[in-house]
Amino acid sequence: MLVSIVIPCYNSEDTIGQVVDLCMEEFDKLDGYELEMILVNDFSSDRTYEVIRECARKYPNVKGISLAKNFGQHSAIMAGLHETNGEYIMGMDDDMQTHPSQIKAFLDAMEQGADVVFGVYRKRKFSFMKNLTSKIAGFITWHMVERPKGLEASNFWCCRRYVRDEVILYTGYNLYLQILFFRTTHNIVNIPVDHFERASGASNYNFRKLFRLFMSFMDYSLTPLRIATVLGSLFSVVGFICALIVVIRKILDPTIQVGWTSLFSLMLVLFGILFLMIGVIGEYVGKIILNVNRMPQYVIRETCNIEPQKASAGTETEQIREAGGKNQKKNC
Repeated sequence: MLVSIVIPCYNSEDTIGQVVDLCMEEFDKLDGYELEMILVNDFSSDRTYEVIRECARKYPNVKGISLAKNFGQHSAIMAGLHETNGEYIMGMDDDMQTHPSQIKAFLDAMEQGADVVFGVYRKRKFSFMKNLTSKIAGFITWHMVERPKGLEASNFWCCRRYVRDEVILYTGYNLYLQILFFRTTHNIVNIPVDHFERASGASNYNFRKLFRLFMSFMDYSLTPLRIATVLGSLFSVVGFICALIVVIRKILDPTIQVGWTSLFSLMLVLFGILFLMIGVIGEYVGKIILNVNRMPQYVIRETCNIEPQKASAGTETEQIREAGGKNQKKNC
């Protein structure tokens, strides 16, 4: 059985070659499984793609993709998913924290009938800030979208071919792969895996990138708009009741003075909530505009061990350009 491993790569010249070698060693130990690897360079500023080229020359079953600019981790994975041929598809990182030694545990879980398997780290080796932001974003995001109860998601996963086929049909600009898995199937399980120390460097996720990824959940949920509707209705009712109380008290006691300070504070609160809800609506409108304008998920600049005419594009628009010969990609 062929297993495809997709790895998004960013400034990982010191680690990606070792990841590939270890994956090859792991599959040499496994009977009945063959391996292909798709390494996607997300516009690194170091020699990452040169190392990917070397791996592709060393191993015929390694494919390389270089993107034309930095599109982000999930878009890079989507670019790799389009080039997979395996019955099982795995997602890993390029920094040795999602270690190849854990691959067999995923394959065993898949053989037991799961459609998607997420690795749950026994002990997370991230920094305190990364752990904190991940927990906050995870709590909010996973309560905004439909998912099986008690399930944890991670960037170390494995899925079946039919799940991959459904996921790559998504052409929206904002990608959140774990949510796409939830939309496809609920036959999902967690398995405990070891989380290793980062081999070199530091995480490439800063606050801006984490916030952008977090906000992408709005492409998959109407919950914020429903919250806006509920809050609007609630404060309208509260405002009407307060106004009624003020009128009644004024009728009963004309000497009561109007509380301008409390009124001004109430206005600040209400207008703050109002502008917050307008911002939420604006986010949705902006995302609609980006999708209507067919903002590409990714653009491929160069490939290794992939036939140029078969290299996939990020959106239908890119596929049209490619068919017309306007989106040329160099193959190493």
